[in-house]
Amino acid sequence: MPNYGYHFARAKGDAIRRLYRAALPAIVRCGIQPPRSLPIDAFSYSGESALPEQVASIRSLLRYAGRPKSFTIISDGTYTDRSIRILQRIDPIVSVRVFGEHLPEELPETFRHYVTTYTMGRQLGLFVSLPRDRPVMYVDSDVLFFSGAGDLSRYIEDPNVPAFYLLDCRLSADIRVFRDPSEETPPVNAGMILFLKPLDWSLAIRRFLELEGEPNFFTNQTLTHLVLHANAARTFDPAKYVVQLDDQFIYPDLYANPKLVLRHYVNPVRHKFWGSLVR
Repeated sequence: MPNYGYHFARAKGDAIRRLYRAALPAIVRCGIQPPRSLPIDAFSYSGESALPEQVASIRSLLRYAGRPKSFTIISDGTYTDRSIRILQRIDPIVSVRVFGEHLPEELPETFRHYVTTYTMGRQLGLFVSLPRDRPVMYVDSDVLFFSGAGDLSRYIEDPNVPAFYLLDCRLSADIRVFRDPSEETPPVNAGMILFLKPLDWSLAIRRFLELEGEPNFFTNQTLTHLVLHANAARTFDPAKYVVQLDDQFIYPDLYANPKLVLRHYVNPVRHKFWGSLVR
């Protein structure tokens, strides 16, 4: 018997996304009054195919969490001039720049090649090149913030933790990078990371250089996972900062509620991003 709830949820999500994309010029003209200022700089990495999600994600951050000092979108090079204008009209703090600026000069050539030419490797390259003198938040374009996002401020103000990350619902990793099973947990989801202090990325570089064969889709997340644990990073509260797949094949979003801070709508549940946006 067909799973009508799942297929209807996907159809609904696709329809809302199409309407949202068509209405983007009007949507970005509607200003948002954030509830507070956030003493951080924010970054995202995306391209033309993620334009609707990127706009919706930033607007949800402004509406519910607050306005960071800046929000920089690192383009994968595919954004059109029109799309860049749309993004920069979201709010005066939003800017778009092309990937490749501010990479450390001393990176080994093989590692530099990975973080500048591989699509997913560029996310790791962005992490390595983020400002080191002030708090920084990285957030994927498919992260949606909810009305509980005021909770984010208490993490920003923590003086004792170098970084916070999303707890993944399962290990999504390039297992070739690990040297011992103890390195595999707790699993990191790199869709949203709050960097409060400079991190030592030497372990990521060393493990990458030891890697046999080509990097895969999860190599960058696995290297980030190792570095976060080596630097004593901690998880956000997984009940409020959600990465889950257990509602993939049903109609409702089981986690969207007023107490939720955010959900990372990874690919299998991406359609729920749009259903939750119009709640």
